[in-house]
Amino acid sequence: MRTKTGGYGFTIVELMIVVAVIGLLLALAIPNFVKSRDAAQLNSVYNNLRMIETAKDQWAIENKKGTGEPTDLPTLSDYLKGGTIKSVVSEVYEVNVIGSPAYATHTVTLGTYLASDPISVP
Repeated sequence: MRTKTGGYGFTIVELMIVVAVIGLLLALAIPNFVKSRDAAQLNSVYNNLRMIETAKDQWAIENKKGTGEPTDLPTLSDYLKGGTIKSVVSEVYEVNVIGSPAYATHTVTLGTYLASDPISVP
């Protein structure tokens, strides 16, 4: 568009339309991004819990331990990839005894789990 001074430019209405379209796109994209991030974090916690359960089973078999035997993460470190479980959202893992499922406690809301709800593998 040609202005009165002979230059070319955009009117304020055109600029406001562009800003509104960008705002609309962001309003649609941000909730989906947050939902995807939460789902990825929750899946990482589930995978950590599965690794703990696998390590408990291997430890129990190799050491001839049965249901009800206590164990902890340092004891299971030889059976974990990398020797430890890496926290995703500052969660704390409770190993439990052999035969009882491990769970994680966390301080943030993940998916349908509130900040104080324990997470266990579904």
